[in-house]
Amino acid sequence: MNKPKSNRFSPEVRERAVRMVLEHRGEYPSLWAAIESIAPKIGCVPQTLNDWVRKHQVDAGERPGVTSGEQQRIKDLEREVKELRKANEILKLASAFFAQAELDRRFKS
Repeated sequence: MNKPKSNRFSPEVRERAVRMVLEHRGEYPSLWAAIESIAPKIGCVPQTLNDWVRKHQVDAGERPGVTSGEQQRIKDLEREVKELRKANEILKLASAFFAQAELDRRFKS
């Protein structure tokens, strides 16, 4: 079972943390070292900050991947497809019901 996703950190805090990592990257031997140093100052674990940095890099076009905007669009389209499939199934059932009712009416006449 998946636990609910919590948004403990505001978008402003996330942006500030990513900006700190990117600004101070040169002071550390690696990106991960910068992340490990800055994460405790923000109050998160390094992996969380690393995820934020990667997401920023994808959104900025610095790293290949699906941007946040594209992810949201895909999610919206998947939701729409699901709703349309449900509606289509309802229409199929209704069509079959009315077709059967029409056949029953003709045979009774």
